[in-house]
Amino acid sequence: MVKVAVLGATGYTALEAIKILLRHPQAEIVAVTSRQEGNTPVSSVHPSLVGRLDLPLEDLSPEEVGTRADCVFGCLPHCASAEILPRVLAAGAKVVDFSADYRLDDPTTYLEWYGHEHPDAGRLGTTVYGLPELFRDRIRGASLVANPGCYSTSAILPLAPLIKSGLFELDDIIIDSKSGVSGAGRQPKLMTHFPECNESMSAYNVGRHRHTPEIEQVIGRHAAVRPTVIFTPQLAPMDRGILSTIYIRPIKPIAEGDVMAMLREAYDGERFVRVVDHLPGTKDTVDTNFCDITARVVRGRVLLLSCLDNLVKGAAGAAVQNLNVLFNLPETMGLL
Repeated sequence: MVKVAVLGATGYTALEAIKILLRHPQAEIVAVTSRQEGNTPVSSVHPSLVGRLDLPLEDLSPEEVGTRADCVFGCLPHCASAEILPRVLAAGAKVVDFSADYRLDDPTTYLEWYGHEHPDAGRLGTTVYGLPELFRDRIRGASLVANPGCYSTSAILPLAPLIKSGLFELDDIIIDSKSGVSGAGRQPKLMTHFPECNESMSAYNVGRHRHTPEIEQVIGRHAAVRPTVIFTPQLAPMDRGILSTIYIRPIKPIAEGDVMAMLREAYDGERFVRVVDHLPGTKDTVDTNFCDITARVVRGRVLLLSCLDNLVKGAAGAAVQNLNVLFNLPETMGLL
């Protein structure tokens, strides 16, 4: 049995992780932490947990968390995780970090996009990126795993096999993504206030969304030079889900069937990536750990479409998938 602690247990992704862990036959939740809520039961913050998990929200030291748990899910804000998680690791626990603090390879890029000096810069570039479909072998031996961003997963999974083929231009990749409001987190913001986002769609952080360097970095590992990405996120009036439409130009004409064959070959045997013939929609993947992908060729460009649940495959489900790999459990455990 893997003992799991959830740091920062009051948010949406933490709740999703708790719900998955409660049905996981080899996981036991031993601690849930928060600095904001006092010593109240976690079910008082997340009423759906009444009668399912009534552990108190505790303000534990990193050392206490690290000695109590075998694996820690760090659901803390960006820039806060890297202040705390080194002490959790030193106490002996493995960590899956939900924040962006360990996703990027170098402190200069982190400073540019997050506006803070990295407090644990020595681990940048050595921390494993937690996308099992691409980095499973490295995850197995890791102590710290950087859980991917939700938008990033929806873009990297369809793009990686095509970039690896060497058949596509690397300086002309356009990613247009729509996300449900839960992707903005539980903290109230003007743009997620009901009268602002209901029956409305809007782009945000155009040209400066922080998943941009993450996407370029990871798909760049499959290319001779780092690709250039234009990424535009948009807020859709729904609770959860991401639909990404990706435009990439082949070096020479390519048939739609050949693109689909590349995707199918890349993800043959991968339980959580479904290469589908139809145009996928967000309802196809809601409440699941699946990412659905398809491709079309239009006027010489390849269009990749992918969808996933931002709270599951885009966050908590991916974390549990990483936990399963870390502890040599069946990768689907708790997720199907």
